[in-house]
Amino acid sequence: MNLIPSKKTVHMEVCVKPSIGRLSEMEAPLKESLKKYLTFDKLPFNKTVKFVFEGDDYDILRHVDSILMESANERDFDVDNVAFHLFTLQRRPMELEMFDSEAGGDSESIPASNHWLLPSSQFMGLWENLLFEPGLKESLLKFALSALALAQHQVDPNVLACNRLLLLHGPPGTGKTSLCKALAQKLSIYTRPTFYCTHLIEINSHSLFSKWFSESGKLVMRLFAKIREIIQDSQNLVCVLIDEVESLAYARNCMSSQEPKDAMRVVNALLTQLDDIKGKANVLILATSNLAETIDLAFLDRADIKQYIGLPNELAIRNIYESMIYELKRVGILDEGQDEIFENQSMHELITSSQGMSGRSLRKLPFLALTFYDEEDNYPNQRKIRLERINSLILKYLPTVCCWNLQTPQHE
Repeated sequence: MNLIPSKKTVHMEVCVKPSIGRLSEMEAPLKESLKKYLTFDKLPFNKTVKFVFEGDDYDILRHVDSILMESANERDFDVDNVAFHLFTLQRRPMELEMFDSEAGGDSESIPASNHWLLPSSQFMGLWENLLFEPGLKESLLKFALSALALAQHQVDPNVLACNRLLLLHGPPGTGKTSLCKALAQKLSIYTRPTFYCTHLIEINSHSLFSKWFSESGKLVMRLFAKIREIIQDSQNLVCVLIDEVESLAYARNCMSSQEPKDAMRVVNALLTQLDDIKGKANVLILATSNLAETIDLAFLDRADIKQYIGLPNELAIRNIYESMIYELKRVGILDEGQDEIFENQSMHELITSSQGMSGRSLRKLPFLALTFYDEEDNYPNQRKIRLERINSLILKYLPTVCCWNLQTPQHE
């Protein structure tokens, strides 16, 4: 794995159709054809596009489904600087790992984790649709690739410490969990030459707490025993996602004497298991938290990077609205016209009114506007919805959404 990628590198993610057969056998001629194609045609950056090729010169390109091109320097494009990342999507759906517990004489099934094989169609397009401050996603990707590269180079951990543990913390609804999943998907594509298969295992933190004394710590150990089985194959890259990690790593120094001893056992079990698997070069731990101040100090100390993910700034809010409008136009719900009206008269007011909202809440607004929309608001014989009307409804019901108090609208 390359530790220091060039800033001039153009990354091209090429999703290949299953019709190609064994990708490893067709990879070289496919890359060569794509390289020749790029000398004549240009593709947009930072946007997944469905690839449609008509012609007999490069028949192999008919196996290409979609392409995403990304670069830190789009102006000085040179086909010789293109790094091709070819992949096919995994067909296996997400699997729910269940544990059977018979503590206390009762039998119960516990949903311990969600398990995906990557790259997955469920996460296609997720990376480019997550909008944060410029460079944040790219920095996290560089961290993950560098951490894995150090492990592959067998750097002595007693000399250079790297636990390959990333913690994202911040308010709810800011995209922390989605970013972890998108990052794992990205790694599965970028590291395919090194790892044959990538696993994303999302731990269901709340489910691992049992009502039976001492059972929760045992459940954590059972889950990590399953994870270790997958890690044993060095051709597997395993991304472990611990969402709302404060549930499993609550600060022990804040526990009162009335706290159940099982809670402390869970923290101890988690830390022990993390220490046990960090010696493997093919594992990455991704954790999220809405309450970072309640996380145990020993867990925080193990995190290589603690990245704050805050509420979207003005630029991110604008980009979120523009992406939603584009999508509604793409599927034929919104009228194609009136972009200038929206841009000049309403965008600034909409952005100002949306300050302080999470990305999750912002992305609900068009749906709520459509819910409150009345066909009488449209012009006669117009099937598509007018953009300025949707915008006015969003502005009207923003206070309602912020207060989480939906009321039946009164039509103007």
